[in-house]
Amino acid sequence: MAVLVNTQSEQEEKVLLAFLDSLHYNYRSDVDDKIENLTEAFIDQYNKEIDEANAEIENGNYLSHEEVEQFFQRRSNGN
Repeated sequence: MAVLVNTQSEQEEKVLLAFLDSLHYNYRSDVDDKIENLTEAFIDQYNKEIDEANAEIENGNYLSHEEVEQFFQRRSNGN
């Protein structure tokens, strides 16, 4: 999953980065504000996540439609 955050000030950016560092999150802070670079970074991340999802499916790591329906049925019944 990817999240793009535009901070309002340098102070907000420092606080956010300190928070991410404290939780050992993997993030990129070197993305330029130019729309072309943001779009390229988004597409690269999106394609990476699609490739990872395809690999999981190929390895049999997925839920069938019936399993998903059963999950939500159990959830709505309070189980």
